[in-house]
Amino acid sequence: MSTVSNDVIASRGVRLGLPLAIGAAFAFGMSGGWARGLIDAGWTPGAAVTARIWVAALVLLIPAILSLRGQWGVLRRNIGMIAAYGLLAVAATQLCYFQAVAVMDVGIALLIEYTAPVAVVLWLWLRRGERPSRRSILGAAIAFVGLVLMLDILTGATVNGAGILWALGAMIGAATYFLLSARADTGLPPLALAGGGLLLGAIGLTVAGLVGVLPIAWTTDDITYRFGSVPWFVPVLAIGLIATALAYLLGIVSTRMLGSRLASFIALAEVVAALLFGWLLLGQLPDLLQMFGGVLVLAGVVVVKLGEPAPAEFVEPLPEAGLSDVEPEGAAA
Repeated sequence: MSTVSNDVIASRGVRLGLPLAIGAAFAFGMSGGWARGLIDAGWTPGAAVTARIWVAALVLLIPAILSLRGQWGVLRRNIGMIAAYGLLAVAATQLCYFQAVAVMDVGIALLIEYTAPVAVVLWLWLRRGERPSRRSILGAAIAFVGLVLMLDILTGATVNGAGILWALGAMIGAATYFLLSARADTGLPPLALAGGGLLLGAIGLTVAGLVGVLPIAWTTDDITYRFGSVPWFVPVLAIGLIATALAYLLGIVSTRMLGSRLASFIALAEVVAALLFGWLLLGQLPDLLQMFGGVLVLAGVVVVKLGEPAPAEFVEPLPEAGLSDVEPEGAAA
């Protein structure tokens, strides 16, 4: 996943930013496959996502504090946004996604979640009156057709209603993530937003588990995957360190190098990564009709993004400095 920054792309950053962005997408994409193994072994989705967020929050805690450079007032002014980011954009999104992959294929659950840009366009239209372009409307229609094909509704196949609802919940959470991350007027460093959001999300999930609202159960038995069995802490660390902490850091750095629009397109590689890891770890592979539907969903999302208005760019004039000296400015998470 990526966030909004100025689209002033320094050519020297593209060569490095591109592999970093692809690395972030593949790191995010492996989470569902590892989590499904935990869930099949007896972990509840709540336990898996709580462990994931706690590991990532602890890893990013010190870097997040250092990124503030002692500007605690900025943190206090944005505490409401950080709380919303942590509880909705991070915790709720990942919990809904893990609940979805517990009962449906990893790749299909993520494809449903990745219709979030369509939800963002709809929200901005209804809430702010920002009417989408014809291209965005066309993209939304293409994505909807792809979603129908991907869920095998037309063939009469059994559809897991609970899984679809959980995946749609993850989609709403992801849309919230995009809307909150797009706010560049807070003065809050992106690493502080990610680290603070993860910490509050972890605390919120833990409290929900302690009071019994969120079922939390786990086992220390070995976890079985397609390639064999591993100790329980291997997938926990893989999800927390690689699929969350490292993924967020790579996403932050690459988005600042590439700009928001290019980085958001590259982030679609997360769906490919989820399908790949779903096959490698679990042996899951969608049929041809579902794969075609998935292609339509991705194509629709791309068309929606192409229909978005280009963000206004501002580059502060620097005397006796060329464009090569201008660093892109913005936020990422």
